[in-house]
Amino acid sequence: MSTPAARACRSPPCLCNGSASGTVAPVPAPRDETRDELRDELRPPSSSPARQAHLREANLVLALDRIARAASPISRAGISAETGLTRATSSSLVDILIAAGLVRETRRSARGGVGRPATGLELDPQGPAGLGLELNVDYAAVCIVDFSGAVRHLEVVEGDFRDTGPAEVFRRLADLAQDARDATGLGLHAATLAIPGLVRAPYGPLQLAPNLGWSDLDVLALAHEQPLLSTLELTVDNDGNLAALAEMSESGHVDALLISGEIGVGGGIVLDGRLFRGRHGWSGELGHVAVVPDGPQCKCGARGCLEQFAGHDAIRRAAGVPMSPGTSLGGTPTASHLLALAEEGDGATLAALERAGWALGVAVSGALNLLDIDLVKLAGIYRDLAPWIAPALEREIAERVLAAPWSRPTVVPARVGAEAAVLGAARSVVDRVRSNPARWVAG
Repeated sequence: MSTPAARACRSPPCLCNGSASGTVAPVPAPRDETRDELRDELRPPSSSPARQAHLREANLVLALDRIARAASPISRAGISAETGLTRATSSSLVDILIAAGLVRETRRSARGGVGRPATGLELDPQGPAGLGLELNVDYAAVCIVDFSGAVRHLEVVEGDFRDTGPAEVFRRLADLAQDARDATGLGLHAATLAIPGLVRAPYGPLQLAPNLGWSDLDVLALAHEQPLLSTLELTVDNDGNLAALAEMSESGHVDALLISGEIGVGGGIVLDGRLFRGRHGWSGELGHVAVVPDGPQCKCGARGCLEQFAGHDAIRRAAGVPMSPGTSLGGTPTASHLLALAEEGDGATLAALERAGWALGVAVSGALNLLDIDLVKLAGIYRDLAPWIAPALEREIAERVLAAPWSRPTVVPARVGAEAAVLGAARSVVDRVRSNPARWVAG
């Protein structure tokens, strides 16, 4: 009579290891020789020009990143030690970066080590600068950041662009850019435009900017009609996204929701140290979250949007402060005017700010429940008005965020002020060069 073990061994030989236990052995997948041969043909040899070029590009990024992140000038040996590259390779990469005008040697001693100080390396301030342009409802702004990250020029021109044609607006922006270039003398090769609304980054078009009254507009084509701007590589992005980028570079927080108050209300979402843009790049439109479904009509066409309770104009109207004709930032009311009224204890202003904080709390709580973020940053006009807006906002968060009893989100003023978007626009240009120095070296 056959034993169970013997019966188990009657299975096909390829499925049985032949042991008394009848344990089934793993079956190796049949080798696809055609696939293997094709893969080997497509894989570049370790010494191929393509592989060597790719390796050099990666190492250039690595070396430049170490120089950019160093708190003080770093030596060639320091780069080698921190990256694991040989000293010869590190020195060769540095020579390439210096020749490209991205890095310079400095007399300041490199950090670390003993004996004779080594020559330090730092980003070259005369390298490719970043030009940021911002268009908003009530102001236009320009910023130039040099390659080391220092702000070399920042100008904000107040005005009311609600009824101004796009061509005229871009003419004014081009004039601001020309003045900025003349003032700094830095070489410009690219610029980023910050704009409020739904925009397909990085090349457009602008789908909708309700407060400007613009829709389906090729903003980069309009910008390229201006002589100076026509010579530059142009990209466009939402102002809230760019403000969040500027705040990230200053604070280093890896998860945060930035809320920027202007005429509209914008937002930037930072998750795991990266800007979250969404499928089309349209994330962060907090101003058009409904807080009162049957509330006032918004310029976007919906009703009860957050903007109608917490936007700059909404706060001004609720406070009973008139707007001077043709002005907003530059006349009455201004954020500084509202701030002064709040500090004086004006009842109507305090009530308006309380209502704005409540509305922000309703909208923000939904975002926090969805995203699991525990840090909220108040930017734009909210930054200086935070002492009067934050209490109501925090109360709503405490009541509406499900996880608040265990981990209540923190509300703080942003580090970067009202210039956050245009600063983020300028820095994004420099960041593109830093992330792909090989393109600059080749050019």
